[in-house]
Amino acid sequence: NLLNEGKLDRGILVAEGYDYEIIEKIYMPHNNLSIAVTLKADGTMDKRVVGSVAEAIPLDSENDMAFQRLKEVFAKDSLQMATFTITEKGYSLTNAKGEFLKDVAADFAAGPERPISYMGKVASLLYARYCAGEKPIAMVSTDNCSHNGDKLYAAVSAFAKAWTEAEKTDAGFQNYINSKKVSFPWSMIDKITPRPDATVEKILQEDGVEKSEPIVTAKNTYIAPFVNAEETEYLVIEDDFPNGRPKLEEGKILFTDRETVEKVEKMKVCTCLNPLHTC
Repeated sequence: NLLNEGKLDRGILVAEGYDYEIIEKIYMPHNNLSIAVTLKADGTMDKRVVGSVAEAIPLDSENDMAFQRLKEVFAKDSLQMATFTITEKGYSLTNAKGEFLKDVAADFAAGPERPISYMGKVASLLYARYCAGEKPIAMVSTDNCSHNGDKLYAAVSAFAKAWTEAEKTDAGFQNYINSKKVSFPWSMIDKITPRPDATVEKILQEDGVEKSEPIVTAKNTYIAPFVNAEETEYLVIEDDFPNGRPKLEEGKILFTDRETVEKVEKMKVCTCLNPLHTC
């Protein structure tokens, strides 16, 4: 919306760290474009092409070119934030028994050069930012879980602690993660976005959109060159951005303090939104 209004002059860089087929089979063939199909309360649909993604890269440490590109991005002064939508379990480092996952344990031992786990790769990118001059950044979880920023911080700080103690990184890396230079704001998001719908696909085909068929990846991710979502949406973020941020409030994102984020979340989960939907 801000790009359309001429209020922003840059796009989004997408980094997919779990299912690389999303980049290979959706972003690349469609030139990073997608169709947002908004399902309105009166039964109509609003359809528009979204062109805000400037670059789409696999967060794959075994892909030297891609991983080096992301390290370059994380070394830039201009980088203000990295946002996450990886589901709550994406931040977990342990199994049900409390044991470190195999990939996590291997990354703890090996260091930041070529991590395998998702959070290991994120911590490695932050180490690249640390090495470039301890530059400030906001690491913003926008996943639909309580105190999401704390979950991201816990995972990243565990890597920083393990690597620092094993002397796999500079001794100051752990202090950098725990300093005010790196923030982990809380957020509350509410937007129902189901998997690609066959009815929407049929309408787009009737509109003349080619190759709109959904794809199911080997990791059972349902993807398509369109996204269908409800019209109602909320995004409330704790306003803690050590390197500044664009004026995203002009795009209807709400910025506030941590206490208010928590109150909004409780309102959503306990009173005004989820219970009413359930009823």
